[in-house]
Amino acid sequence: MKKKKAVSKKWPEKWQEVNPGCMVFIPGNASALHTGSWRAQRPVLDIQKCIKCGLCYIFCPEGCISEDSEGFFKANLDYCKGCGICAHECWPEAIVMVEEEE
Repeated sequence: MKKKKAVSKKWPEKWQEVNPGCMVFIPGNASALHTGSWRAQRPVLDIQKCIKCGLCYIFCPEGCISEDSEGFFKANLDYCKGCGICAHECWPEAIVMVEEEE
């Protein structure tokens, strides 16, 4: 029976060149990596139109939308990548995507 070779768990150096500072190398450090800094658009909520259905929360692929004390759902812009899925799924059109300001 042949022995299996040990697989290296170190990421290739090229990954660090492509995406420096945004890789999760140490378990549990994802909260320290604020990945929202490279988005082009951000979601803005119109609370007059919001019916508090939570569809934005359900469909957010990053899990960065949470409920505030008044029951409205707001994106944590430290982690929001501006994909626009929350705005697309919001049928009352309470969420619009706006260009990120410099």
